[in-house]
Amino acid sequence: MKKLMARYMPIFIGKSLNVITLFSKRRGAKLGIELFCKVRAGRVKPKQAPYLDAARYKTEQFSGHQIQTYHWPGEGPSVLLLHGWESNVFRWRNLIGYLQEAQFNIYAFDAPGHGYSSGDKLYAPLYADVARQVIEAYKPEHVVAHSMGGMAILYDHYVRPESELDKIVTIGSPCDFKEIMDQYQQTLRFNQRAYTAMDNYLKSWLGLHVDEFSSAIFVENNTKKGLLLHDVDDRQINVEASRKVHRHWKSSQLIETKGLGHSMHQEGVNQQIISFLQNA
Repeated sequence: MKKLMARYMPIFIGKSLNVITLFSKRRGAKLGIELFCKVRAGRVKPKQAPYLDAARYKTEQFSGHQIQTYHWPGEGPSVLLLHGWESNVFRWRNLIGYLQEAQFNIYAFDAPGHGYSSGDKLYAPLYADVARQVIEAYKPEHVVAHSMGGMAILYDHYVRPESELDKIVTIGSPCDFKEIMDQYQQTLRFNQRAYTAMDNYLKSWLGLHVDEFSSAIFVENNTKKGLLLHDVDDRQINVEASRKVHRHWKSSQLIETKGLGHSMHQEGVNQQIISFLQNA
């Protein structure tokens, strides 16, 4: 029974959105976007708690959320870590070890709806807004971001280009929000009327249509030094996303790997990040 529910529930939701949008485009669109932004995983698991609890720093009030921050002190430059969708700061444990060996001063935080932070929804502009406030509070020189975190930091620099950041690293990050929304439509099978309603709702809410929310657009005038890491076997975000960003980001370099997947926790990846952050 559970398998049948899991199989047919997305279709039922999509059909419901079609019906609601038929009578009220805004109501249907709002419901569809709220479902899209709903966080269903990423809270701290019991096995993760000891590691994270040892580094818990301040709980900050940012963008209407209680944001849990973390700190691993070091004598070197400060770096901020941004995790991806339905994850938390624990995902950085391997890289943190390398950063500590290199004496970096490390900050991180759980995004809204993730880890120990409050909330149950997350979208890139909200993530970017929280990241901006953390950056203003803790003054990191560099940012390393995975998946959605990468899109968030590139969007933040697009809307606030006066940032004092020196270098930005993205790992397995998406480029075009349209591809994500298209996949959402394929999963729920809602019709084009509902899709268009959601697109218009996003424009009125965030100021951008679906096809305007693109990291390739965000980096056109980005002069920060960038490192894009992406695995050709990434099954969640296709490597073409980082290739496209690289083509538009003049001061970036792209490193492609094979066989590492989406998370990219491996030693070689961490060494590439350390080398990039340390070199002028």
